[in-house]
Amino acid sequence: MKTVVKELLKHKNKTVPILSFPSTQILGISVKELISSADMQVKGMQTIAEKCNVGASLNMMDLSVEAEAFGAKVRFYDNDIPAVEEGIIDDISMAENIVVPQIGAGRTALCIDGIKKAKEQITGIPVFCGVIGPYSLAGRLFDMTELMMECYDSPDEVKILLSKATEFIIGYINAFRAAGADGVIMAEPAAGLLSPSLAEEFSMPFVQQIFDAVNSDGFIICYHNCGNAAEDMLDMISELNADIIHLGNAINLKKALEVLPTDKIVMGNVDPVLFRTGTPDDIRADVQRVFDECSAYENFMISTGCDVPAASEWKNIEAYFEKVNELYA
Repeated sequence: MKTVVKELLKHKNKTVPILSFPSTQILGISVKELISSADMQVKGMQTIAEKCNVGASLNMMDLSVEAEAFGAKVRFYDNDIPAVEEGIIDDISMAENIVVPQIGAGRTALCIDGIKKAKEQITGIPVFCGVIGPYSLAGRLFDMTELMMECYDSPDEVKILLSKATEFIIGYINAFRAAGADGVIMAEPAAGLLSPSLAEEFSMPFVQQIFDAVNSDGFIICYHNCGNAAEDMLDMISELNADIIHLGNAINLKKALEVLPTDKIVMGNVDPVLFRTGTPDDIRADVQRVFDECSAYENFMISTGCDVPAASEWKNIEAYFEKVNELYA
């Protein structure tokens, strides 16, 4: 187990939720302003690190960045995260013609610069970058529904698309690492929509290829999957060369802990939607639920099931940290 991972487990009260976009409320800026400026991203990360008892600092979990670098059309919102509106191919046979962009294309340079500056300014806790997973990126470059169908009809062409996504993600993570990132969180939610057999063929080998390419003793790898089929993928997830497994609230985390290796941290899975729609009491109750179900496992750390929505109530975010501190006091 890597040193940083051991340190995280020693201080479970310093939780690591996927929390970034609500910093806009404290900064008094829009989400669009946050994602458009490296300096604002650093300020957002600093705000979370100073205001919340976190064990690591995370950059923005914006899963449109990589697709935009390839040329996908992205819709931006003032107060919500960007969304890919249109991919770059409309037929899987066109995958062969896709040119893998240079690292730095689109907003990737901005995000890399943000991590570099964050590492210089945030001390005492590790700084993690965030990237999208290969199957999830492929779905944004093509079409998520069509991609699933083509896994049956045109598997070779799908793998060409996945290979190009994988090549780019490896380069992107290495650029983050060169900028000083202590680790990476890879979000592969679309794989959670696949059957186990499809995930085994079209997601996991490419995820493993990425992890093998970027792994080192001083670099932490976290795999995030918030899909409801992740529970059926646990045997495969167990074999990934990852230090942290982060799972969503669509699954039973206790069952996952029974299967996943004890030398990997397993994080999750307080319902992130409650931060926007619920009350502080709702948050405290869900934190208690997850704690009661999972705290007997030494490799468990409480976290959110996915990204905390930008419009979340800060009183709910504060209730989360207060409850976690209370439970680990």
